[in-house]
Amino acid sequence: MTVIPLTRCQFLMPFADLHSNIGGPTASLLAKFQLPTSLEEKAHLFVPLLPAVQFAVAAQDKQGLSELAFRAAQLTSFEHLSEVTQTRVRHAPTLLVALQHACRLASLEDTTLHLWMEPCGENINICSRLIGTDGIPRLEISQWLQNMFAIHIVRQFAGANWSPRVIAFEANYAPGIEVQSFWPNTRFLSRQKASWIEVPLELVSLANPTNDILQTPSRNEPQPIGTDIVSVLKLALPAYLDEGGLSIMQAAEMVGLSVRSLQRKLSLAGMTYAGLIERARFNNAIRLLGHTEIKIIDIAFSSGYGDPAHFARAFRRISGCTPREFRVRSRSGQVEINRTVAPSNDDRL
Repeated sequence: MTVIPLTRCQFLMPFADLHSNIGGPTASLLAKFQLPTSLEEKAHLFVPLLPAVQFAVAAQDKQGLSELAFRAAQLTSFEHLSEVTQTRVRHAPTLLVALQHACRLASLEDTTLHLWMEPCGENINICSRLIGTDGIPRLEISQWLQNMFAIHIVRQFAGANWSPRVIAFEANYAPGIEVQSFWPNTRFLSRQKASWIEVPLELVSLANPTNDILQTPSRNEPQPIGTDIVSVLKLALPAYLDEGGLSIMQAAEMVGLSVRSLQRKLSLAGMTYAGLIERARFNNAIRLLGHTEIKIIDIAFSSGYGDPAHFARAFRRISGCTPREFRVRSRSGQVEINRTVAPSNDDRL
């Protein structure tokens, strides 16, 4: 089975911002690689990783930007990680426990990200690798972020100025003078079996500096993210809804299938593409209704409905209430939003 890696828009934004800051035609370049042209309010949504890397490479080459991935990594912070990962790390009793949480929750950042720790003498290497990316060129674009997020986690316990003695890349990448000047005491390695940073073993026992420890894990522990075609589309489609959504031809191209093959796979899962789009629109709407103060008319447009009246009718047909009634019920605790999904005649999952 072909694996389609997805990454969160959060990680695409620094590259787009750098490109825009020098006057580059960011929207048209994003569109060229079939990425959402508007990334606002989409930090938590997913897009295909390969086009995101291709966008970053094109932005760097066309605009003559040196070390774009390094610069993008410097724009990131601990807050770029998923909210669940942030919470687990912030409330972990020690750095070791925080890293264990990060390893377990890695797919919340990139769907095929594998994160693990390897003891190495007096150090421990925090390793990362994206499954399904073998043979893809210029992956230092992604690996800079992978390593930087491990650094952000360590800094929550070791201090904001901590830097690793070694930063390694799976890609064939040699950092330029700009990078070496920024990290004067760090050695860089390339063509490794994985990307990794070196952390002294003595640091993993560091206690939480805030002493704000979460004793009881949340009952709503995130489930592993699937990598099958249906799961990939469920995650990727919401990022495109406000721009009219993806046609079935575009969706098929995204997952590397013909339209007929995609329809067959959806049929085997008891779904149609129209039903999948309907579910994506509804779930996007209930998330915004329950967790934001965005106007209902704007929720309609951001969920892919060109007409607010059409949105209201479709929402009532699926949920049995109007969007406004749903918002009131969700605020009063009558609806558990995280468990609400769109029913559909062709959706038997």
